[in-house]
Amino acid sequence: MDKKVYLSAEGYQKLKDRLERLIGVERPQAVEKLATAREHGDLSENAEYTTAKDALAKMTAEIEELEEQLKVAVIYSADEGGKGKIALGSKVRIFDGCIGEETVYTIVGTAEADIFENKISNDSAVGKALVGKKKGDVVTVAVEKPYEIKVLEILK
Repeated sequence: MDKKVYLSAEGYQKLKDRLERLIGVERPQAVEKLATAREHGDLSENAEYTTAKDALAKMTAEIEELEEQLKVAVIYSADEGGKGKIALGSKVRIFDGCIGEETVYTIVGTAEADIFENKISNDSAVGKALVGKKKGDVVTVAVEKPYEIKVLEILK
């Protein structure tokens, strides 16, 4: 992974905590489950063994991905965008022309994006359209059917 992973200090800590939990708690438990399942006889017909082996492989892949993300992480602060401009970490109130409503979004790096918490990636169509803009700007979101967004307020 050569691409930088942009994270808030909180997001970095969450990934670090998740990695520590996987390595220190969950992986040892998964290894123990695998060993227990292995003792139950013929491995070719042992569904418990196959399930435990697959879970451990998935966990190992997640550990490797988290280690790589943390290695290339760039921690940002909303203050880095400059006065009055939207940047990573900014919380903005907009009028979304697509849905015809006001919405509040926080612009975050891809690894922290969560639409259920209104955290959108700076790499998303809306995020790309908003970064660098200021209050009062109207931007067009470049999607299949383009629509406009008006920046009503930069909250942080």
